Amino acid sequence: MEKTRKEPSFAVSIIPIVLLAVLLGIVIMLKGADALDGGSQLALILTTAVAAGLSMLLYGVSWEQLEGAIAKNIFSSSGSILIFLFIGAIAGTWMISGVVPTLICYGLQILHPSVFLVTACIICAVVSVVTGSSWTTCATIGVALMGIGYSNGFPEWWTAGAVISGAYFGDKMSALSDTTVLAASTAKVPLFAHIRYMMYTTVPSFVVALVIYTVAGLCLYDSSNAMSSELIVALQGSFNISPWLLIVPLITFALIAFKVPALVTLFLSMLSACVAMLIFQPSLVAQIGGGDVLDFRAAALGVMTACCNSTAIDTGNEVLNSLVATRGMGGAMNVIWLVLTAMCFGGVMVGSGMMGAITRTLLKGVKSVVGAVSSTVFSGIFFNCCTGDQFMSIILACDLNKGSFDRLGVDRRVLSRATEDSATVVSVLIPWNTCGVVQSMVLGVPTLLFAPFCFFNILSPLMSILIAKLNYKILRTDGVTVPSEVVDEPENVD
Repeated sequence: MEKTRKEPSFAVSIIPIVLLAVLLGIVIMLKGADALDGGSQLALILTTAVAAGLSMLLYGVSWEQLEGAIAKNIFSSSGSILIFLFIGAIAGTWMISGVVPTLICYGLQILHPSVFLVTACIICAVVSVVTGSSWTTCATIGVALMGIGYSNGFPEWWTAGAVISGAYFGDKMSALSDTTVLAASTAKVPLFAHIRYMMYTTVPSFVVALVIYTVAGLCLYDSSNAMSSELIVALQGSFNISPWLLIVPLITFALIAFKVPALVTLFLSMLSACVAMLIFQPSLVAQIGGGDVLDFRAAALGVMTACCNSTAIDTGNEVLNSLVATRGMGGAMNVIWLVLTAMCFGGVMVGSGMMGAITRTLLKGVKSVVGAVSSTVFSGIFFNCCTGDQFMSIILACDLNKGSFDRLGVDRRVLSRATEDSATVVSVLIPWNTCGVVQSMVLGVPTLLFAPFCFFNILSPLMSILIAKLNYKILRTDGVTVPSEVVDEPENVD
């Protein structure tokens, strides 16, 4: 007999979420930093199966409906999957061409170690504002800064936290950023009005983060642990270091500034690095290609290996050997596997109606400005956990909460700001979210290891709620300030 479709209850809908948290906790406890090497993917698959089984048995949802929702979710992430592959290729080609080693050498000579963390954060913020892309910033400048931090004896999780904090500040505040444009357009707020209004929460969060990185840098730096001079000598002995190699990142940033599509930009960046590799590192390419001299065969194999496979260079320095090792496109496969399983889970949760049941329950108690902002913040975090996709989280958080803001007479700039304060910046802190896995891949640090040190990303959602609680710059739709206390619902509501 065909079951009649019923709306899922909150009690049943929350079961897959709780189960996922338990399974991921077990995986992390058992596998630690290797949690992404199959364990997390299996947890997501099992949880997806439980969610699908409950929705089909209890609520009459057909498998065709769930399969369609999964396919739609995976299709929405297809662009991200291609970007993962290109970022893996850029990591390999920028390293073998000497671009990253050149940036590391110059950075070690210019940046003072005691202020390295705060400087790294500011550099990434500036680059990300200019490019509008946190992913590109971390995959290029971020990788070089990781090497500089490692050379100066800083723990890799501190450096990764500073890099990500700066990159996501720029991603959030740039008019070129996809997430910024998406949040503004979904909330139906003018782009530059949205950016200006975000400054009230973003600037305080960033300033506090900079203070923390400044103090941490002064406390953590120990000249006895620094290896900068040894690594500079080793890099210069293994790579041809030249300022001409900086043309490659300049080309990349110029393409971004001219709003060339992301996939085209990444492809051309990879291509320019391949050309630089053949010009500046011919002996290294020949070595990777398995030849003694750079003939056609060695050149072709060397370029293909740098783009697609793992490379290991013997620099004569064990520390540097691990620093310059790359994995190419092949290194992105675990990330892609994780994203696909996360998309399956998110698709089933949305297609079954369980996601809607949870969010409707959470919205019932929203009767104040603080409640509306808090609901938006928690929605952004929740959707990032459930869907595994930053862009979908922004859309869902805006669509879910815009009715509450309209009912309370609050300007939608508050909605778009709260969405960015949560959905945009928190995504990178979640191990199975596309942002979390890609930054873990390019920076070489597990998400759960760097997450506690991404202070800007942690402070942003808290600052959004605090500003609402203080009733600072909370505007009505008619431009006047809204009281932050409870507002009664109007009698006639559609």
